Amino acid sequence: MQAIRYITLLIFCLAFSRITHAQGLVIRNYNVKDGLANATVYGAVQDADGFIWFATPTGASKFDGKRFRNYTKKDGLTDNDVIKLAADSRGRVWFFTNNGKPAYYSKQSVHNEENDSSLRFNSKSQYIQYAFEDKARVNWFLNSAGSVIRYNGRQTSLDKLGTSGTDIFYFLKTDNVFRPLQRSLNLPGIKDSNNTEQKIFLNIAFPVQQPAFKERINKHPVIITDNVLYSYTPKDIVPFFKGQDWGITEEISTICIDRDNLWIGSQRALYLIRDYFKGEKKISKLLDNHYITSILNDRDGNIWITTYGDGVYHIPFKHFYFGYFDNTNGLYSHSVYSVFKDQRNGLLYIGENAGMLNTMDREGNIHRLTMDSTLGRNSIFGILPLPQGQEVLIGTDNGIYQYAPGYKKPKEILNMKAVKDMEMTPSGKLRVVTRSKILSGLDFKPTDLAGLETLITSIACISDTAYYLGTGSGLYFSNGKGLPYPIQQDPRLSQSIKDLQWIDGYLWIGTSDQGIFVLKNNQIIRHFKVSDRLVSDICQQLYYDGQGRLYVATNRGVSVIDTKERVLVRNITSNDGLMSDDIRGLCHSGDTLFVATSNGLCYFSRDHIPVDTIPPTVYLNIIRYGDSSFPAYPYFTHLYERGSTFEVEFGAIAYDLPELVEYQYNFSNDTSSGWVTTMSNIIPYPKLQPGEYKLLIRARKYKSNWSEPVALNISILPQWYQEWWARGILVLLALLSVILILRYIIGRIKGGEKRKTEYNRRIAELEAKALTNQMNPHFIFNSLNSVQHLILEKEEKQALNFLADFATLMRQMLNNSRKSYISLEDEIAFLARYLELEKIRFANSFVYKFEMSDELKEYTVYIPPMLIQPILENAIKHGLAPKNGSGHLLVKLEMHGDLLYCAVDDDGIGWEHANNIKSGKLAKHESTALSVIRERLQIIKSFNGSVGKLEIIDKFKSGFGNKEGTLVEILIPIVKML
Repeated sequence: MQAIRYITLLIFCLAFSRITHAQGLVIRNYNVKDGLANATVYGAVQDADGFIWFATPTGASKFDGKRFRNYTKKDGLTDNDVIKLAADSRGRVWFFTNNGKPAYYSKQSVHNEENDSSLRFNSKSQYIQYAFEDKARVNWFLNSAGSVIRYNGRQTSLDKLGTSGTDIFYFLKTDNVFRPLQRSLNLPGIKDSNNTEQKIFLNIAFPVQQPAFKERINKHPVIITDNVLYSYTPKDIVPFFKGQDWGITEEISTICIDRDNLWIGSQRALYLIRDYFKGEKKISKLLDNHYITSILNDRDGNIWITTYGDGVYHIPFKHFYFGYFDNTNGLYSHSVYSVFKDQRNGLLYIGENAGMLNTMDREGNIHRLTMDSTLGRNSIFGILPLPQGQEVLIGTDNGIYQYAPGYKKPKEILNMKAVKDMEMTPSGKLRVVTRSKILSGLDFKPTDLAGLETLITSIACISDTAYYLGTGSGLYFSNGKGLPYPIQQDPRLSQSIKDLQWIDGYLWIGTSDQGIFVLKNNQIIRHFKVSDRLVSDICQQLYYDGQGRLYVATNRGVSVIDTKERVLVRNITSNDGLMSDDIRGLCHSGDTLFVATSNGLCYFSRDHIPVDTIPPTVYLNIIRYGDSSFPAYPYFTHLYERGSTFEVEFGAIAYDLPELVEYQYNFSNDTSSGWVTTMSNIIPYPKLQPGEYKLLIRARKYKSNWSEPVALNISILPQWYQEWWARGILVLLALLSVILILRYIIGRIKGGEKRKTEYNRRIAELEAKALTNQMNPHFIFNSLNSVQHLILEKEEKQALNFLADFATLMRQMLNNSRKSYISLEDEIAFLARYLELEKIRFANSFVYKFEMSDELKEYTVYIPPMLIQPILENAIKHGLAPKNGSGHLLVKLEMHGDLLYCAVDDDGIGWEHANNIKSGKLAKHESTALSVIRERLQIIKSFNGSVGKLEIIDKFKSGFGNKEGTLVEILIPIVKML
């Protein structure tokens, strides 16, 4: 945001005989802190696109109204000290530096001898002073050595024109060929020794208001010599301004002709003669004690003033249509509360704080009148003319005063605190209201209204007796009989009212936060608010001009309403030229509207307010893709970069209210609904995929239409892997991979099914083998023999019991053999029954015992069947049966993770001894039983991943001391459940 300094300047009558008070001008200052390259600026030009360029000792600055872009040697300048600028018809901006080497800006880059061979030239350090262009649009330069330099776009070369030498006058007099690129030229003299036929006038020969003479001045070069301005033609040189005649004693450094206005810059000040070419005789002195180096009038009518050491000053074109007064050019302070233009004598009354009244006559002379402010701030809230004579009434916070023009001091006629409003009745009687009273006539007969229990803010008189009161709690009415009563037909009227106006039978009500209500017969017929384009709902004063226009003073500007049609006509704000949006009061005189604001008094032609409806020019500044930046040409082509952000930076050329410029962009070519509105000048696209795109950007400024869109065609080229053939290959590879994976999965499934079938077959075989091997046929035969023996010994009952247990054991064995898993509880019951029969068969030659860990008792454990019984059979048959004496058999069960640890411990003859006495058949049988157990454990492992183990330990041989017997340990995969 550029820094803005508002300077309103005083011109004193005593300084010069022809200098009088000047209308203030709001001037913006741009300096280094705003981005300008240097506070010393030598000159300014406007290029073909509309940018303003400034020449400084530290480079050139390009300005779009909001942002400065500075160019130095690193950007292509031949030297940082740019002393002059020139813009030609081909859109080039030329930079003239102290080293004399030419360079120019075109198509977003600076051209110099290093990047453009056509500019190679030995300048011999002679700098360029003047620039011309011929009809073929060839550029000609004249340097400080008097040499002529020609640039035709292909080369830069020395040239010689004419037969009698070439100087500045040769180019000027050959005006049918050459056109100067400077509006005015500072020359030490005006005599051309090679043009003896040229007439030189020493005095102004023609009136400046003569149309033909004015046209001549605008058409031909202006020569500045000392403090005289000359109009040059090859036939004659005629002065049209002499500084001495206007009180300017210093040399004139630069001039500018703006319509009928003449701007003059010197080393001491800036001067303005409004309507000089219409015969105006008043001169205004502006920017006192400033060294003016150049004055530029741009295409829009804005004025740019460059200075030596004070930066650049800018006067927007619309400010020439406004007049301003504040404490810098005549007023007591900048805070103005009321204004009144007396049509009877032309006096302008300006009311301020602290009881200060300013009067201004037709000549612009301001006089200050002071009212008593000892009781408080005593702001002047209103000024009314008395019906007879030329006196006025002045309403202040602490009283009412009467003043007649020519008197030294107003006369106090009412001393009372908290005065709020005053108004004349249709017959000319005065009514004044305070917070709680109403006073009538010049004798101020009071009526106490404290009984209303509300604070009075305003009054509107319908007749000598009837009136409306605005209060802090709503609207009241009085017909002159008794106290006013509230109007409560509509609850919207029961709120804080700021001001009232009775206009042609309608009551207009300005509220503190609900806009404007219009009443007819005490009924609301119209409501104006922000949603109806009212500039603000906070109304501070209503002013009726008597011609069908109601002016609403708000905290955000002025709204103008047509009272006959009851429609809002327009809004006027600081964006249109007001000094402030905080409006306190208004009045008019003819076509001139006076507006009192918190920042001074503003006046202008109310029907001729300039409106800049020309859309701003949009330009592309730079394109960023990935980590690189590129010039913003209309076409952008780049290879796709993964994860890179595409970004476009742009701007708009707008010198009036640049902060209000808004943009729209369209990236989908949908110009009907695809526009995106933004205040940012950067458009980012984080994930721009390969393809062809068209970006449209347009802008608008305050009260203008949208500009024609600027187009950027974007082509993001795909990488090789994004090409159609690469994607086709990838699709084929993907399909082939899917096929291979499916074949692999199907193969795995088939292999699994095959293995499962094989597993089930092997399990069936092993179970059959286990069934065959777990019950030794000798046991069956011996059991049957034992039954026979018991029968023969007449032990029929014992024989029957044995036979029943044997049958149960055989049935249980057959049932278990058909299951993959049985509970540990069922397995132990089966093993116990088996051991009981073995004890009977072996005449109780051994005892057995089962030990279970506590952890096993917490779960229901399932194990494969028929794994432990063959081990018990071996322990009894080959360990305990051959032993002399009673034996012991211990079965120990514990939980080891997901495995069941089973230890079968006997104190028989031992594994080695048993193997020695076995017959070959028996040994073969036993090895077959144990191998079946091991194979079953291996198959279970391949099925569920659990690892089983079988280990046989001869206790005597394995370090158990002198203990005999065999210890068999087996780890069985289990399934456990709570």
